[in-house]
Amino acid sequence: MTPEFSRVVQIARIREGTHRVVEATGTEREAVAARLGLATVRQLGCAFDLDPAEAGAIQATGKLRARVTQTCVVSLEPFETEIAEDFQVRFVPAGTETDDFDLEADDEIPYHGAVLDLGEAVVEQLALVLEPFPRKPGAALPETPEEATRPFAALARLRGR
Repeated sequence: MTPEFSRVVQIARIREGTHRVVEATGTEREAVAARLGLATVRQLGCAFDLDPAEAGAIQATGKLRARVTQTCVVSLEPFETEIAEDFQVRFVPAGTETDDFDLEADDEIPYHGAVLDLGEAVVEQLALVLEPFPRKPGAALPETPEEATRPFAALARLRGR
C-alpha cells in the first residue's frame, strides 16, 4: 500500500549533510486529513537534514510545519492550528530495530530495501504532535449547577424537599 504522502529517497544518494524539503500536494493533504481524522490540512511540509550512520542507519533531523483544522471536543466547532515541530528520528533497516525502551533515544523508523520514505515520516510525526482531544482556544465545558453534583439531588426533588 502506498502512503497518502510519499517522498522516497535512495539510501545510496544520502551523503553527510544531505538536505531535502518535502511538501504535500492538495490531494495528498486531503488524504492525510482523512487518515488523521482532521477537518482539513491546509499546509504540510518538512525540511530534513540526513546523515548516514552505522549499520545502514540514517540519522534525520526534521522541521515539521503544518496548518490543520481540527474539531473542538467541547464545542464541536472547527478551529485552525499552526504546528511547528523540530524532531529527530533514525531510519534503520527493517529487522534491526532496537528492543531497548529508552525515552531519551530517537524514534526508529524501519525502511525496506534501498529507499526510505520521508513523506510517511512527516505524517507519522504530525500524528504524534496532534492533541488527541483538541480544544478550541476559550472553549470550556458548561458549568454544572451545584445541586446536580450532590449524589441524591434527583431523589430529593422527587420527594419534594
